[in-house]
Amino acid sequence: MAATDNASTAASGYVEPEVDVPALSALLDGEYAGIRDLVRKNLVKHASVLEDAEELGVDAFRERVRALVVEMAATGQTGMGFPGEYGGGGDIGASIAAFETLAHGDLSVLVKVGVQFGLFGGAILHLGTARHHDAYLPDVIAGRLMGCFAMTETGHGSDVQALGTVARYDAGTREFVITTHGDEARKDYIGNAARHGELAVVFAQLEVGGKAEGVHAFLVPIRAGGEPAPGVRIEDDGRKMGLNGVDNGRLAFDGVRVPREALLNRFADVTPDGVYESPIDNPGRRFFTMLGTLVQGRVSVAGAGVGVAEVALTIATKYAVRRRQFRASPGEEEQLLLDYGLHQRRLLPLIARTYALHFAQDVVRTRLHEVFSGITGDEQARRLLESRAAGTKALATWHATRVVQECREACGGAGYLAVNRFAALKADSDIFTTFEGDNHVLLQLVAKGLLTDYASEFEDLDQLGMVRHVTGLAVETVIEKTSVHKLLERVRDLLPGGDEWDQEAGLLDSEYQLAMLRYREEHMLAGVARRLKRGIDQKRDAGAVFSQVQDHVIALARAHVERLVLEAFTDAVRVLPESGNKVALGLLCDLFALSTIEADRAWFMEHGRLTVQRSKAISREVNDLCRKVRPLAPELVDAWGVPPEMLRAPDLVG
Repeated sequence: MAATDNASTAASGYVEPEVDVPALSALLDGEYAGIRDLVRKNLVKHASVLEDAEELGVDAFRERVRALVVEMAATGQTGMGFPGEYGGGGDIGASIAAFETLAHGDLSVLVKVGVQFGLFGGAILHLGTARHHDAYLPDVIAGRLMGCFAMTETGHGSDVQALGTVARYDAGTREFVITTHGDEARKDYIGNAARHGELAVVFAQLEVGGKAEGVHAFLVPIRAGGEPAPGVRIEDDGRKMGLNGVDNGRLAFDGVRVPREALLNRFADVTPDGVYESPIDNPGRRFFTMLGTLVQGRVSVAGAGVGVAEVALTIATKYAVRRRQFRASPGEEEQLLLDYGLHQRRLLPLIARTYALHFAQDVVRTRLHEVFSGITGDEQARRLLESRAAGTKALATWHATRVVQECREACGGAGYLAVNRFAALKADSDIFTTFEGDNHVLLQLVAKGLLTDYASEFEDLDQLGMVRHVTGLAVETVIEKTSVHKLLERVRDLLPGGDEWDQEAGLLDSEYQLAMLRYREEHMLAGVARRLKRGIDQKRDAGAVFSQVQDHVIALARAHVERLVLEAFTDAVRVLPESGNKVALGLLCDLFALSTIEADRAWFMEHGRLTVQRSKAISREVNDLCRKVRPLAPELVDAWGVPPEMLRAPDLVG
């Protein structure tokens, strides 16, 4: 740090904490340190794949990635989420932790693992029954049977209920006939389809006896002897912006027949003589229940986003503490980049937010494990998990995209060279904001859950019904719960200062920080509810009403998730024993909270929660926190445990 900064912090009585990197790494790894270490060892062993991505052509790189995924499967790291009787590890939480850590390496390998074991294998596990598990899971887990998750269509991405592929039951032959009706119904962007997949989980509209029963999943062979199976058309999507080690392709089906047993029948079945049966009577609830079992994919991608941010920030921080530029005074040595206040402002709040998202991801992973392991079985817990997974995925992947860009710029021209890792990171991770759900669509799901208080009736409603529902009794409840008067009452219970609670509380008081984010969220929630109700009361079209408040809906969902992230970070710091690590994490938590408030200062000022003077004080505090975090930054990024071989930035980190 610059001498003036040292002097100012000493004058304030601040004592710089000592970061214990091994202890901090152990805290971040948590209960899954063993599986994370296994993944790191495998990453180092196969570090050459990072160079292969640039030196090999697309076909050769795809084969390299496939071979590596199969080799990793033999170590057990990719099968942790499957039952032990089929060769898995029987630990869903461990499977997510392994995937998060794998994101420190080549992202084509990561996505290939996600397609094969998370999407394809996960669909068989969660949507199928014993007959499917016994027949397929051992080979899927070992990588002997490669498969696809064929949901997205050329004309239907997020709107899964409107898929155009049809599966008609033929009672005479006891088969399903899978048909693609037009190019818009082609399965598109499907990983493993162009080259390696032999079997696909195909989502299609089920028709039984002339009646539509909604979207269901079927196991459909797409290759036989390495060639497309009869009636299956396969196209290669070709080169992409990134992830060219993954063979994405298009699938179309011309009356492909599969046996009745091909239906993944955990939630619905068809008898041999053509009678549709399901333990869930309501079609909407059945559909959402089926999709809800696949939430693991969103949790995985959120963790991968955090992992990508960790790699980028590790590179940029290490560069910033070795690269010098400009002299502060004649005769002095040039200053390190990270000693400049602006450079601190660029990188250190991003480090704080990455730590915050890491702890938020811990919460989501734990809840996923509890729900899917049967530890927590109630429906409300499942709904809350789905919402939290959707919101965390959106914020974590947007964060990754922002971090990679900022870190690339912070490394100047060297960051632009392909020999350093930013080119691959940027190209390969950009799609994270889109797959496993477009982030804006996911945030709308989060907001709808808030507006309906996660009511079960929501699953039975189309958009018109949803808008009417949230503008009925549910919205009145929301407005009542979140009235400004009640908001202020709740906050005053936490903080001193009466009606001036937001002026009297200390900026570094965690209750003040949480109260600000809670107030913003609840005020936004009431505002969206009122707007919806006003539109319906005026007899306007429900779809148009919802469309006109979508910007507020997205803002509400982001505010909600940011509040959850801060709560997770605050809770994690609060329970730590007194130590230098607790002090360091406390600085990061404060930096995340205040930089979040600062970023939305216009909203807080518009709604009377920030004066001009208070706003300026927050900015000064953010600057001071950056100065305090600056000497700790190298240790804080080292604690993420990114193997040096994965940084692959010789011009930046040596």
